[in-house]
Amino acid sequence: MTFLIARAARAAAVLAAMLAFAVPAAQPAQSAELAKDLFGSQRLPAATAAKSYGFYSKGCFSGGLAIATDGPTWQAMRLSRNRRWGHPVMINLVEKLSRQATADGWPGLLVGDISQPRGGPMLTGHASHQIGLDADIWLTPMPDRRLTAEERENMSAISMIRKGGLTVDERIWTKAHARLLKRAASYPEVERILVHPGIKKKLCETVTGDRSWLRKVRPFWGHDYHFHIRIGCQPGSTGCKKQAETVRGEGCDESLAWWFTEEPWRPNKNPDRPKARDIMTMASLPKECRAVLSAPEPVSEAAVTVGPGADAMAVAAAEAAAPAVLEPAGSAPAVASTGAIPLNAFAPTPEIGIPLPRPRPGS
Repeated sequence: MTFLIARAARAAAVLAAMLAFAVPAAQPAQSAELAKDLFGSQRLPAATAAKSYGFYSKGCFSGGLAIATDGPTWQAMRLSRNRRWGHPVMINLVEKLSRQATADGWPGLLVGDISQPRGGPMLTGHASHQIGLDADIWLTPMPDRRLTAEERENMSAISMIRKGGLTVDERIWTKAHARLLKRAASYPEVERILVHPGIKKKLCETVTGDRSWLRKVRPFWGHDYHFHIRIGCQPGSTGCKKQAETVRGEGCDESLAWWFTEEPWRPNKNPDRPKARDIMTMASLPKECRAVLSAPEPVSEAAVTVGPGADAMAVAAAEAAAPAVLEPAGSAPAVASTGAIPLNAFAPTPEIGIPLPRPRPGS
C-alpha cells in the first residue's frame, strides 16, 4: 500500500510539472506576436490622454492626433501608410513650422512620416518614430498646387546630395533650405534634427552670425531628401525614456569629419541580420503598450484630425476628458465615442500599394 501511495504521489508530481510547463502555451498569443504586426494594423489612436511610453525606437504612445492631409502651408505625403499621427505637441510644432517658415521664403512643407496611430514598431522603414515624437519633413518645397493622391504616393523627394558623392549638389541646395533648418532648430522643444552629413557640412561652412542652433543638427545616414525632427519627452509622460543630450559645440569638428572617411559607408558585414522591428515582440516593449493596443478608439477619424488653425493640445485634452461611449450591443462593431467636435475630414486612404523607403547605405 505504501508503495502504491508513493507511486501515485510521484505521478501526481509529474502531472503537475507537465501542467506547469503547459501554462505559458495557454497565455494570450499576443505575447508572441510581432509587435510591428499588432501596431501596424491599428487604424486609429488610443482615445486616452496623450502619453509616450518607452524610447524612440522601442515604445508606443496614446492620445495621438493626425495632421490634416492639407493645410494652407503644408501637404501630407504617402497617405496610404497612415503615419500622420503624433503626440499633440509634435502635431502643433509641424503646423507652426509650416506657417512660420513662409517668412523665411519657404512656400510650405511636404510632411512625411510622423508615427502610426498608436506608435510602436512599423511594418517597414523606420527604427524610431515609435512614441509620437519624431517627424520627417521633405527638403522638397511644397508646390503651388494641391497634389493628387497618386502624386503623394509616387512623387519622389529630391536629394540634396550629388549623385555618387557625399556633399550637397550646389544646383539644388539654396539658402532657403538653411533658413528652414534654422527655423526648425529654433524651437525649444526640438532636441535633434537629423540630416545627411553633406548637409551638415554645408551648414558648417556657410552659416554666419548665430551658429548656436547647429548643435541640434546632427549627421546621420539616409537623410539626404528629408530632415528628421525629434522633440523631447513631454510633461505627463512619466514612462518616456529621454535620449542622451547632444554634445557641446557646433558639431563641425572631427565628429563630422568621420563621416567623410570610408568607415561609416563600408558595406554591412551582416546584411542578412534581421532588423530589431522584425523580431520585436510585445515582451520587448513597455508593459503599458498592451493597454495602448487594447484602448478604445475615438468616435471617428475626423474627431482626432487637426485642421488648419486648430490647437492640437486643446483637441487632445477634449478627447481625453470626454467619457468613451460604446455602441449598443448588436449594432456595428463597438467603437469608442468621445463626442469631440470634428475639425477636419480625414482623407480616405488610397487603394495603392505602400512604397518602400530608401534603405540605409550599406544595409
